[in-house]
Order: sequence, then C-alpha cells, then structure tokens
Amino acid sequence: MLAAATLLLTAGCSSDGEGSSGNDKSSAPSRTQAGSPPAQESKESAPPDKGTVTVGRTVTEGLKSPWGLAPLPDGGLLVSSRDEGTITRVDTGNGKKTELGTVPGVSPAGEGGLLGIALSPEFASDHQVYAYFTTESDNRIVRMIYDEQKPPGEQLGAPDTVLKGIPKGVIHNGGRIAFGPDKMLYAGTGESGERGLSQDKKSLGGKILRMTPEGEPAPGNPFGDSVVYSYGHRNVQGLAWDAKQRLWAAEFGQNTWDELNQIKPGDNYGWPVVEGRSDDAQYHNPVAQWRTEEASPSGIAYAEGSIWMAGLRGKRLWRIPLEGTGTSADPQAFLTDRYGRLRTVVAADGDKLWLMTSETDGRGTPEQGDDRIMELSVS
Repeated sequence: MLAAATLLLTAGCSSDGEGSSGNDKSSAPSRTQAGSPPAQESKESAPPDKGTVTVGRTVTEGLKSPWGLAPLPDGGLLVSSRDEGTITRVDTGNGKKTELGTVPGVSPAGEGGLLGIALSPEFASDHQVYAYFTTESDNRIVRMIYDEQKPPGEQLGAPDTVLKGIPKGVIHNGGRIAFGPDKMLYAGTGESGERGLSQDKKSLGGKILRMTPEGEPAPGNPFGDSVVYSYGHRNVQGLAWDAKQRLWAAEFGQNTWDELNQIKPGDNYGWPVVEGRSDDAQYHNPVAQWRTEEASPSGIAYAEGSIWMAGLRGKRLWRIPLEGTGTSADPQAFLTDRYGRLRTVVAADGDKLWLMTSETDGRGTPEQGDDRIMELSVS
C-alpha cells in the first residue's frame, strides 16, 4: 500500500525526536531562495489521479523559532515562539506582526519551550487562547484571555493552568494541542526520553490526552477518571480530524519508522516495544510509515480528502489520501528541500493550507527571510 518499500535509504539516528541536527548545506540541494513573496505561483503536480500543491504567497517572514499556529476567526494567525516564549499575531493581508505578550513560566531548552496553541471553541465570546509549554518542572497546558484592546505586548491575561504534570525532557515533549469536533481538548505528549512512560497508563507521557476545556477527564474516556485517550506513543506532534471526524496523529519514530496513526480510544500504539508496523495484534498498526530521514513529522492537517503532513528532517510536505480506515493511494511528497524544515500545517478555507517553516529552531540552516508562513492551494 505505502511507498515505504521505496524508501530504503539507511536511517540515521533520530532519537532526539526531530531528526538530524547537522547544518551541512552541501549534503542537500540548495533551497529555494524565499526572501520575498514569489512573483508568480509555483505549482507542483503529478499524474491526473494524484494531488497537486500550488505555492501562492508568503504571508510573513522573519519569525523566530515558530512552533504553534492558530487561525483567528477574523482571518489573522497566532504564532507561538518556542524559544522566546511569545505569541504573535500575523495579519494575513499585509504580513504585519504584532506581539501579544510573553507567556510566563516558559523554560525553553532542547525541544522544550512554548509549543502548541489553540483557540477555545467559544473564542468569539470568551477570547481564551490555550498554550502547551515546558516549565522548569513539567509540561503543562494553560489558557489566557486575549484582549486586543490593550497595547501590544500586554494583550495576554494571566495564565490559568488547565493541566500540569506532563513529563518534560530535553527531548520528546510532544506539544500539539487542538480542540476536536466534540469541543474537547486533545494534546499529543512525548515520553521525555523515558521509554517506559509510554506503556504506563498512569503517566501523561507518551500519550494522546483528551480533556474538557477546564482540564478534567472528558466524558467517555477509555480509562475512567483519566485524561489518557491512547497510549504507547513516542512523541506525538500532529493532530487532525478528517471529514468523518476521525482523529489522526503523526508520531516521530526513533531510527527506523515515523508513523501516521488513526487514533482509537484506549488503543496501544506499541512504543517502545514496536516501532512502525508489527504482527502483534495487541498493538495498533500505523496507517502509513516512513523512514525517519524522509519525514520526522510534526504538524498535520486535513484538506481535500487527504492528510497533509509537515516534515522536519524530511524537509517536505506529504500528502496521504484517505479512504475507509486507511489510505487510498501511496503518499506523495511535495516541496522537497525547497523551504527547509517544515513544522506546522493548518487548514484554512476551502483548498487552502497555511504552512510554517522551522529553520531557526537550532537544527536548520536559516536563509534570508526564515522563518516564514506560506499560503498553499492543494488538491
């Protein structure tokens, strides 16, 4: 089914969860210089039964260690900076950046810092912004009131802790948060480098969590009075729902296989016993898998019948067409080596996606304009 059989390059160690940290530009084709928006649209296509990606405009540039991306109802975008601990509003019309403020308590180190952000399902009335970040002692989720009537830099209210005690490490902090169609809050966590936490259902590490907006275990969770929704994960950084309201998650492998999983409540996804597919029925197999140098996936989004997956070490955007409980065709790679490391992809209106790069996170090779957000049209 999957084109994994063709991805037989020797896998380098990606035990840091985000791929190689090498900065040797001579080892890969030179990226597209993107210091300004393209003069004309750039389109990548395949045979008629395959997908297409058209790179439209560069929305903004000069972002520093961007990680989370949340579209606002009025068309703006909120962006979190992992290392600076700030949230910035980007005007999608003119690219202007306005800093809302700094999230207190963020302790950036390694792969930790200010990571995923999400808007409350009732944002129009409660103006709540949720954030997942690393502190000196743990990873946690907070919510803050966003008041755009206040001066720039002072628009974030005091954080209200929603959930704390998620294990932290120099590596594998997870960090993606998103509200599902059920208006419950989901979080992808990592095992912080302590592999045994993934199989420990009492630990919040190496899991997908599901909770109410207040941080309580969501009704219908599989393990009673627990926010744990699925377990046996290594480092989940991508969450998205398809048109049938099925949850999908992207997960970093170690040395061999990165994964795209369809998430079922209570299921065990195998880590650290299994990496990728296995013949052991007690572990839920991934729908698709990649060699780590081809992916090292972070954000995912659903649009036009496919999951779109941003690759960090892979430096490409993957399209995974969906049908039934699996894929309807082999995954396709787009934008390979054109924009460097790709961190986050978010669905916009219709066939549009927002795509954000990650060259200034300490593992990339920043060029003029990095990091940036681009608008894509896909099919």
